[in-house]
Amino acid sequence: MVYLDYSATTPVDEAVLDSFNKAIKYIGNPNSLHKLGVEAKALIDASTKQIANLLGVKPQEIIYTSGASEANNLAIKGIEAYKNRGQHIITTELEHSSIYGPLSYMVDHGFEVDYVPLKNGLVDIDELEAMIKDETILVSIGAVNSETGIRQPIEEIGQRLKKYEKVIFHSDITQAVGKVPVDLTNVDLASFAAHKFFGLKGVGALIKKEKVKLMPLIQGGKSTTAYRSGTPATPLIVSMAKALRLAYENMEKDIKLITDLNKKCTDFLKKYTDVYINSPKEAISHILNISIIGVKPETMLHALEADEIYISTQSACATGDTSKAVMAVTNDVKRATSSIRISISRKTTDKEIMQFLESFDKQYKRLVMK
Repeated sequence: MVYLDYSATTPVDEAVLDSFNKAIKYIGNPNSLHKLGVEAKALIDASTKQIANLLGVKPQEIIYTSGASEANNLAIKGIEAYKNRGQHIITTELEHSSIYGPLSYMVDHGFEVDYVPLKNGLVDIDELEAMIKDETILVSIGAVNSETGIRQPIEEIGQRLKKYEKVIFHSDITQAVGKVPVDLTNVDLASFAAHKFFGLKGVGALIKKEKVKLMPLIQGGKSTTAYRSGTPATPLIVSMAKALRLAYENMEKDIKLITDLNKKCTDFLKKYTDVYINSPKEAISHILNISIIGVKPETMLHALEADEIYISTQSACATGDTSKAVMAVTNDVKRATSSIRISISRKTTDKEIMQFLESFDKQYKRLVMK
């Protein structure tokens, strides 16, 4: 089996699972005052400190959630705390469905949402700044697009937004964190999930800088913060800290490995007349998006699956037949309706890439050159 769908989800690292299993033994509710509760809370506190150090934030700025979707919902819906300041939100057409869902909710509740223009898939920062008005309270722009891998300059965007005191900057960093360095200095809110960097499903976080207020989605009961009620999931939190630490341990070396594997794929795939590389130079190497003109994405996906090669078409949560992300980069309908995504990780081997390329060559000749 060759798994090349890491952007959808990653398998759990054995060391992460080991940390989870050890933490299960801490049976106390972290909110309890007895010894067992105190022990569990100490474990969570240590994990929170580790995550904070890795991401360059304060421990009290971490809100644990069930994943990135909940974190995105909390960031966007929670901004109702500032509705007296204004009701204008700016985003892009490259966001995850867990951004568009709560944005639709906000529109239904009287908010206005505008979409910043893109240049070859990148946010036009000058246009973004020109769109800001007195009623603007939130800008939400993802750090890395899950389909093409294009990386937005969130550090520069955040720096530019600093001059607008009423504007809060949120970034969904799910496809970036644990893969590439992320600077959150100029980001007010940041969402991510552990299962994107070899952690377990069911846990994520929202980074909320101290100056930001939010209306909680889940109310009632004490937890690690006032912004998300519920009994803290000690084993999941501990395992996420372990997964993030492992992701950061050899990140520079891992990026080089992944870049080399990406180049091997790109160089090989360029030779096919009907294959187009959609991921631009601004994309992270972990994601390679291509289009095969004349072949439906699902057809190639299942053809490769027959050889136990697992890739993806659009984002796992995407809807519709046309990729907005590919369209934004290429401005080509044919490419936007025929794209597939190969996503690589630090666990991908050269042998696996060769197996994929051999299978692709076989299936391409069968489907295109028949």
